[in-house]
Amino acid sequence: MKKQYSEFLDLLFQLKNEKKSFKVSGNEIESYINSLSKEDFIEIVKEIGMIPESIEASSTEEKLYSKASDIVLARCFSEIGLKAKAVSERGNSADIIAESEHGYTLVADAKTFRLSRTAKNQKDFKISTLSKWRGMEHDFAILVAPYFQFPNTNSQIYSSSLSDKVCLLSWEHMLFLLNMQVVEDISLSLEQVWNAPARIERDSKIAYVDRMNCLFPYINKMVCDRISATLDGFEMQLKECKSYILERSNDEIAILKTEIQNIEGYTKEQAIKELIKSRKLNEKISAIMSYKNSL
Repeated sequence: MKKQYSEFLDLLFQLKNEKKSFKVSGNEIESYINSLSKEDFIEIVKEIGMIPESIEASSTEEKLYSKASDIVLARCFSEIGLKAKAVSERGNSADIIAESEHGYTLVADAKTFRLSRTAKNQKDFKISTLSKWRGMEHDFAILVAPYFQFPNTNSQIYSSSLSDKVCLLSWEHMLFLLNMQVVEDISLSLEQVWNAPARIERDSKIAYVDRMNCLFPYINKMVCDRISATLDGFEMQLKECKSYILERSNDEIAILKTEIQNIEGYTKEQAIKELIKSRKLNEKISAIMSYKNSL
């Protein structure tokens, strides 16, 4: 795990321990992310798609990590020349909104997953929800998730992308744009990338094949063609990203093995307390009591 990413995680744990409001914590994370040099920021982008096992599921830290991923993706769009912001109060709206000097706007959603997370399906990506958030006000909807966490064969995710006109991209694609120093200007618009689903559907060779097939062979080529890069260059970066994942995998396995060792050393009383805590039994009792008292 790289130093910059470790420092970023330390900030999340610090904010949780300080028990600041979610809004204040979000502002501090945004200030931190935006203060990083581009080089340090890229180190965060390389690893942000993988939630570390040191962060408990449904914890304050996990919620802060999700918010941080929105902020990181918003800065990615800013780095490539768009005016982008992570929406502070989510509600029933997109997490990220960006505007181009070429006159289009887009909404985006950042997805992160644990390496221990198995078989993801359409509900994990919420493509139809993102499409609704785009509405009539915005031109494009972009979903960004870890490249190697997308299904690599057939999936309903891909047919939904086409029917709902939501562009599927990965953190690795954003990293590639950053590394290639891509910035929108008068002579370059990335509109053709964001419009990938419509362009794929217009291709007569694709229109009549199985719509559940993986779309990334087409998307990868579209990204490379638009920025005058080679597919070989993108493939080389994917190999480098695999090495980051392998390194992180070893880190995460070590964390889990240490946790197993700690649990094996529990007394009977400690084990009982941890089991009650992990199943949130007291919280469930409190929720039921609260409901009962409200009747």
